[in-house]
Parts: sequence; C-alpha cells; structure tokens
Amino acid sequence: MKKIVYIVFGINKALEFEWLISEIDTSRFELSFISIHPNEETHLKKHCENHQVPFYHIPYNSKKDILKSTLKIRKMLKKIDPDIVHSHIFEGGLIGITAAWLAGIKHRIYTRHYSDFHHVYHPNGLKYDQWINARSTHIVAVSEVVKDILIKKENVPKQKVSVIHHGIPQEEDNCFNYARISVIKEKYNIPDGKQLIGVVSRYTKLKGIQFIIPALKELFEENENLHLVLANAKGNDEVTIKKLLQKLPKDAYTEILFENDNEALFRSFDVFIHVPISREAEAFGLTYLEALNFDVPSVFTLSGIAHEMVKDEENALVVNYQNSDEIVEAVRKLLANEELRIKLSKNGKKSVETYTTRKKMRKLEELYENVRL
Repeated sequence: MKKIVYIVFGINKALEFEWLISEIDTSRFELSFISIHPNEETHLKKHCENHQVPFYHIPYNSKKDILKSTLKIRKMLKKIDPDIVHSHIFEGGLIGITAAWLAGIKHRIYTRHYSDFHHVYHPNGLKYDQWINARSTHIVAVSEVVKDILIKKENVPKQKVSVIHHGIPQEEDNCFNYARISVIKEKYNIPDGKQLIGVVSRYTKLKGIQFIIPALKELFEENENLHLVLANAKGNDEVTIKKLLQKLPKDAYTEILFENDNEALFRSFDVFIHVPISREAEAFGLTYLEALNFDVPSVFTLSGIAHEMVKDEENALVVNYQNSDEIVEAVRKLLANEELRIKLSKNGKKSVETYTTRKKMRKLEELYENVRL
C-alpha cells in the first residue's frame, strides 16, 4: 500500500478533497492530510476525522510564516515517511513541495490550479512558479489551457505534465427534490414567479461580472419580470461591482455570499451566465460543468475547460470576451426561445457525462500507481 500525504493551503471546505477521501481505493492507497491554515478547526479536519484519515495542522497567518511552515512540514514528513507527497494551491506548492524536497521525498506531485495569473498580473510570482515546477517530479494540469502554459510559457518538460480534469458526482435526476428550490428562494427572499438570471462567481475582474451587470441593466428596462442572483458575492473587485449594482433597481438583484446546497441554487436559475475575460482567465472552471449538469441554459465565454467541451448553439450560447452587447443578445435569445433552452439543457447534461469524480479518481490512481518506489 502506498502512503500519500496531501498538502493543502487555506482550505476550510472543499468538495474536491471530500470526494477524494470517499472514492480513492483504500486497499491500495493510504491518505493523510497536512493543512496549512490559520485555524485548526476546519470542515476539512472534521471530514478527515469522520473518515479516519490522519489530519495534521500547520498554523499560518502571513507570508512571514512560510519558512517556519516549510521546516515544520519537513520534520513532519520525515516522521510520516510517505511514498508520495501531493501538494495543492500555490502556497501549498511553494511550502509543501519545498518541504518534501528537503525531506528527501522521492515523488513530489503538484496540482496547478491557476493558469497565467502570475504572467499577467504578478510577474514577480513567476520565479516561485519556476521553483515549484523544478522541484516537483510531476505536475497535474487541470486543463489543456494550464498544460499549454506549463509547457509553452514555463518550459516544463512534456513528460512531467499530465492533464487530469476535475469532475462532479453523477446522480440520477429523479434523486433531486425540487422543494429545495423553494427553500433557497425563501432563505434569500428571492421573489417567486420571476425569471432568475444566475451568476456564480467571485467579485474579481477575471470573472467578467463587470460586463454582465450593464447587459442586464438593459434587459431589466425591457422586462420587469427578471431577477439577478449573484452567488459567491465577495472578492477583490467588490467596490466596482457594488457601484455597478447601484445602477439596477434595488429589488432587481440578490447577493449570496455562500450557499451549501449548490444544486438547488443552480436549478433555481432560468438562465446562467459565466463570462471570464480571457482564454486563460479560468484554469478549469468547475462552474461550467455544474451549470450544464444541472440543466441550466447558459451563456458562456470560452475559458479553461470550456475550450474542450462547450460548443456554441449545441450545449450553450458562446459570446466573445468582455462584450456586454453580446451578453444582452444571448440572454434575450434564450428567454425568448423555449425550444432552444430545452435543446441546450439536454445537450449540456450529456456533454458533462465524462467529467466525473470517478474518472478523475481513476486517473489519479493510475498516476500514483505508476510511481516506482
């Protein structure tokens, strides 16, 4: 049995790791987690404890803790003596991969969850990417977009990179209790009887919300029966987004910080919009899969995984980047055409059938199995 230590940074709750714990073959792999986080008591810790997965906590409050955290994890890894260390998130890679390298762990895997962020916004971060890339023995890219950046922009050897897509659990539609939608609407005072336009994105420029709101302002002037729902409504561009929202009628939108019943939230939408501002803005974009899986007719730009599975007029309507006019026309088209909405919903559901947590797990297990001890 191979011992695998997962090193994660800043994670309180993440379904990705909950699914991992539930689905990995425990007859072949023994998991443990090292969490780099300000607080020890997280949802991830509780989940690990409930599934008898060893959990270790490394306190972290600022960049000043990087060296101290690295040395603590190095010492911890020496005691655990894993066969493989698998690090996630940028800081998790910087600290975890470095600690594993210092500890002499032979197999060091890093999952790259971001794309060209440092290339575009923080060039100083590129030297740290190079450090992580050089000291990782293998890198998992979550999409072809990320693979291209690693190989073409950062000169990582091809044989060192594998693409392993994120996935979502596949459940039968008849398992869903549609009364959960009413619970969502009541919880957030979302007006019943209106057509809901959904957006599930952090308030950051990369997500393109600044182009959605002006588009919907025009639509609201035409149709009073529309209501905008913005979930994950926080982020570093919050001031800009709030100013744009002030141009809408106060009762025309609802902001939701976080909703645990993700499926009910998505299924409450009549139309969904996700329009990142560039090809590389999303490294993956799980939101694409969720909207299509939950039968929501959608308007997308092609970013991250969308390049590999979204087709205009087949499973969604595709618009150009940073284009409010095209968003207006696409939403207007969907609202006016029930036949098109039904077609996109049906094809959208079908197009995500291969993006499952089970398939992701089999690919991860294959990667771990191919590691020679």
